[in-house]
Amino acid sequence: MKKTRKPGGGRKKLKPEYDAGKNLKEQLDAAVAFYDSEMSLQAIGDELGVNPIKVRKLLITAGVYESEVAQKVQDTFEEYREIQDYKTSILSTANALQLSKASVTSYLPYQKGVYFPSTASKEKISVGAERQRRYRAMKRWRADPTEENFWGVVLTYAGVKFKTYSGLPFSYEIKKGRNGEYTKELWIDRREKSKSLAWSSIILALENIKGEVVERPKALGDIRGVTYIYGMFYRFGLIDVPDEVKEKMGRPKDRKKK
Repeated sequence: MKKTRKPGGGRKKLKPEYDAGKNLKEQLDAAVAFYDSEMSLQAIGDELGVNPIKVRKLLITAGVYESEVAQKVQDTFEEYREIQDYKTSILSTANALQLSKASVTSYLPYQKGVYFPSTASKEKISVGAERQRRYRAMKRWRADPTEENFWGVVLTYAGVKFKTYSGLPFSYEIKKGRNGEYTKELWIDRREKSKSLAWSSIILALENIKGEVVERPKALGDIRGVTYIYGMFYRFGLIDVPDEVKEKMGRPKDRKKK
């Protein structure tokens, strides 16, 4: 009689303890932590025992590395990817940008693993990567203070804990509409029934910032939800507050030491 195959049968793994996804995650966590402490790619490579090109690919996968070349390669690849398979898109990108196939792949994120590019949800990236994402979003806005870039800052801070003028903790979430795009409305979790905060109110308060120290929320204008905006702006590093208020609100954690 023919023997029935037992579930889970087949060739045994030579290294059952080996887990590529887990190893990649560990390398990513380490690379991001080193990069967060402002180490060079070469220095990180020396620490991890890999070459700087792989370090760069790890950081791109984690969504914390940015450069004009990397952005150009990724944008071009994504355009081709809409109409071609993965391998063909790499070749097309290489031809279009006059780069080698190896160069193109070195600027693209790893296909497998738990980390993804900057579009990944915060649940899929490390704490260090999330902090870098916020820092870089703010850096982009300061270099080019457009409304679109400021929206990028607000997006990266979704789910982060803030404090109001009186020291009450809160956070906000941003939902997606039917078209898959984020709606420009923030949902505050301060109470059981979330309150919404309109994007137009945030922009109005931003335009009302006058001077470095803002004494109280109302100084940003008679705006609905301004007490939350005050806490957000302080955490962003856009305003300073009186010393006695800092004792209740704490000190922003994302500001880089000067």
